Amino acid sequence: MKRVAIVGGGVAGLAAAYELARQARNGASLQVVLFEASTRLGGIIETVHEGEFVIECGPDAWVTEKPWARELAEELGLGAEVMPSNDATRKTYVLVDKKLQAMPDGMRMMVPVDLDSLGASELFSAGAKLAYHEELGRAEELRAEAPDEDESVAEFVRRHFGQEVLTKIGAPLLSGVFGGDVTKLSVQAVMAPFVAMEREHGSLIAALQARDAGVKKHSVFTTLRSGMGTLVDRMIATIPEDWIRLAAEVRFVSYGDEGWLVGTARGVERFDAVMMAAPIDVACSLLEPVDAEMAPLMAMEASSAVVVAFGFPDAAKFPVPPGFGFLVPPGSDSLLLAATFVDQKFEDRVPQGGRLVRAFFGCKAAERLMRCGNDETAAVARMELARILGPLPEPQVTVVRRWPRSLPQYAVGHLERMKRLDARASVLDGLSLLGNGYRGVGVPDLIRDARVAARRIVGKSESLTGVAEL
Repeated sequence: MKRVAIVGGGVAGLAAAYELARQARNGASLQVVLFEASTRLGGIIETVHEGEFVIECGPDAWVTEKPWARELAEELGLGAEVMPSNDATRKTYVLVDKKLQAMPDGMRMMVPVDLDSLGASELFSAGAKLAYHEELGRAEELRAEAPDEDESVAEFVRRHFGQEVLTKIGAPLLSGVFGGDVTKLSVQAVMAPFVAMEREHGSLIAALQARDAGVKKHSVFTTLRSGMGTLVDRMIATIPEDWIRLAAEVRFVSYGDEGWLVGTARGVERFDAVMMAAPIDVACSLLEPVDAEMAPLMAMEASSAVVVAFGFPDAAKFPVPPGFGFLVPPGSDSLLLAATFVDQKFEDRVPQGGRLVRAFFGCKAAERLMRCGNDETAAVARMELARILGPLPEPQVTVVRRWPRSLPQYAVGHLERMKRLDARASVLDGLSLLGNGYRGVGVPDLIRDARVAARRIVGKSESLTGVAEL
C-alpha cells in the first residue's frame, strides 16, 4: 500500500485528495493523510451565505476557456450549478482623473478586437488610439523582433501599444490578478497566449481578430450558482474522513532511504510520497533542509489581498454604472485596486432588488489594512468606494477577509526557474509541488496540476483535457 501525504488543504491539496480518493475507489492501494494547519479546508475559496446574499471571500469565478474546473464540477454532480457571467452587459471601467471611463467593447485584456469601438472610447487619447491602429501595420516588424528570452509585461505591452495603454489597462488588469508589479512580472509566465500570438502573427490585434473569426463566443467567466465554496464542499464529501487532519501544522519533512518523514505535533510518520500543496513560503521553508538548492528557486515576492464585500437591500439607493466593476491604475489617488458590481456580473447573488459590491485592496494598501480590525477596514473600503461612486447607504451585510501573501509574483525568468526547480524535485522520488506559486494562479490551473500529479503517483497515464499545456 502506498502512503501519500498532502501538505495543505487549499484547492490544490483538496483536488489532489479528491483524485486520490477516486483512484482508491477504482482499486488503487492507497493510504492518504491531508495535513491542514488551519481549522478549515479550501484555502482562499470561501463563500458566505447571509440574508440571501452569496458573497465570495476569494475568487468569484474561473476563466471559462480553461476547462479543468468545469470538468471537476460536472464530475461532482454540479453541472446544473455551472453559471456564466452576464457577458451581454459586460463593461469594465477604469478610474482616470477621478472619473470612471469605460473600456471599449471587445477588449481581450489590453488588446482590442473591434477598432471601431476603440475609436468611440473616451478612455484613450488620440495618441494611444493611433498606437493601436499602427500595431496592426507593424505585424512583420513585431514578429521579426519578438525576443526569445523572457521580458516583463511592461516591456511587452509598451512594445505593442505604448505607455498609456500599459498605465490605464495593462497595469491594473495584471495587478488585479497577480497583485504584482508589471515591470517585474514575467510575460511568458502570465501572458503566454499573447507571447505565442506575437511569434505567429506579430500583431496581437490581428491574432485575436483571426482567432475570433466565426468562433462562437463564450462567457469570459464561469462560477457556481451557490458559490465557489460548493466546489470545495463537494470535494470534501468525496474524501474519506480519516484522511483529513485539521489544525495539523507540518513542522518538518525529511527524505532518505526510508522514504519521506513528515512531522507534526502528534509525531512523525513515514510516507512514500509527499504532495506539497502548502503556500510557497511554507513549502520553501519545509523543503530547504531536504534540498538547499531548491530554496532559492522557490523564493519569490508575494502580494497580500484584502476583500471587503457590502450587501445592500435596495439597489436603487446605491446606483452604480452598468457593468462588472472598475479597475484603479497604480498611482491613482485611491487605495483601491478594483471593485466588482457582483449583482450585475452574475445572477442570483442578491435578494430581489439588492446590490452587492466587493472592494479589493492589494500591494501596499493591503499590507496596511492587514494590521487593522474589521470595522476600520470596512470603514476605509466604504470611504474609498464613496469617493468614486458617491455616498453609500448602510449595508445589510459586511464581510471582510485578509489573505496575507496569497499572490506569488511570477517575476521575469519564472518559467526557467520552474524548469530548474522541477529538475531538482524530480530527484526526490515521490515529491509533487502544487499550488499557485508554480504553473498558474487560477482555480483551473491548480485543479489540473493536482489531478495530474495524483494520477502520476498511482501510475495512471490517463490525462485531463488540455494537459499538454502543462
